[in-house]
Amino acid sequence: MSRFKKIFISAFVIFWTFIFHYESTRHFYLDPLFRKELPKLKFLFPPAGWIMFYNVGEGEGRAEVYGLKRGQTPFLIDPHRIFNIHWLGYDNIRRNILGTVLHPSYSYPFCNYLRRKFPQYPTFSIVQVYYPSVVKEPNKKLYQEAYRCGTPY
Repeated sequence: MSRFKKIFISAFVIFWTFIFHYESTRHFYLDPLFRKELPKLKFLFPPAGWIMFYNVGEGEGRAEVYGLKRGQTPFLIDPHRIFNIHWLGYDNIRRNILGTVLHPSYSYPFCNYLRRKFPQYPTFSIVQVYYPSVVKEPNKKLYQEAYRCGTPY
């Protein structure tokens, strides 16, 4: 590849990245910062930015894991202790990775994993937590046990 092509491609990537970040942050960050409406650039960008690739509704759900001992109250296990992968540089827990364990096909391997990782608990309860409307009622939570691991009591 010629030197001219490499320089052209590098310049284009830098230019496109700058324009992409400008357009992604323009409405919510740059307009309030400069206290005026900055010009919109029509350059290969979806009209809603990054969010258009997600179906965002009012409800939100997640999974919680409780360790159970006979005669004691259930203990909520911190998801960061369940999947201790902080070395990756981003937080998978905030990206709801724990939600995948709600599927019944993951119950057997996940239960075995929990027994090895937390031997102090004979039983685990995997609970689905659902927020019907994080806008209208942010503190309203609905709980439903998805399944239980270990010796039932």
